Amino acid sequence: MDFLHSFQDVSKNWIMKQSWRNLLFAHWPVPVEVIRPFVPKALQIDTFERYAWIGIVVFVMDGIFLRGLPRLPLFAKFPEINVRTYVKYKGKPGVYFLSLDAPHWATYTIARKWYRLPYFYSEIHAWEERAEFSYNSVRKDRKSTSPVGFDGKFSASSEVYFAECGTLDHWLTERYCLYSVDAKGNIFCGEIDHAPWPLHRAEADICQNTLVSPFKFDLPKMAPFLHFSPGVDSIFSNIRRVKNE
Repeated sequence: MDFLHSFQDVSKNWIMKQSWRNLLFAHWPVPVEVIRPFVPKALQIDTFERYAWIGIVVFVMDGIFLRGLPRLPLFAKFPEINVRTYVKYKGKPGVYFLSLDAPHWATYTIARKWYRLPYFYSEIHAWEERAEFSYNSVRKDRKSTSPVGFDGKFSASSEVYFAECGTLDHWLTERYCLYSVDAKGNIFCGEIDHAPWPLHRAEADICQNTLVSPFKFDLPKMAPFLHFSPGVDSIFSNIRRVKNE
């Protein structure tokens, strides 16, 4: 795959729009060897100051639009939670998802097959009260041998700012493609474009977080690096295979 095509190409060839709202980014640094077993060998683990990073992103999907069609009732507003890390392929940085939880059957069914993403069905309750956002998620996957979920609340704690290139804030949030893998080990890439993230520092009270328990490692016993964003609108290109195994 030629990675020299620009964001203008994504803008011209997009197939889907998504609106993401009221996001919490929670990140922890971890040694590369902790997550290496869960990322395809063809993808390089991306690092910041020698550490890989695990991110948990909590948000509301406020609309999915397919190009040439009006907003589809099938893709109504719903909450979502994902666990991700950061990778490179032939020097191009992107996101690699370890898991994604959603209560919307169409999303997790279609996204699993189309974008080869590891979606799981979960019951997720989300609500807002006085600019504080609360989420309670319980995965309902029959293959889970122990409870997998998230329970917490968060809010912005600073004025809005935009991350500067070269900072950890920028490295964690400004990612413009996703990588995924199919059952045969083939690597796929989907290009994404959106305006820079409007960010705030955040406060969070995370009462329960067992989202990484299926991977048999523990997050560091330290406060996560937190960001809040009111959200952005994004466009997606079609996913393409970049490597055959």
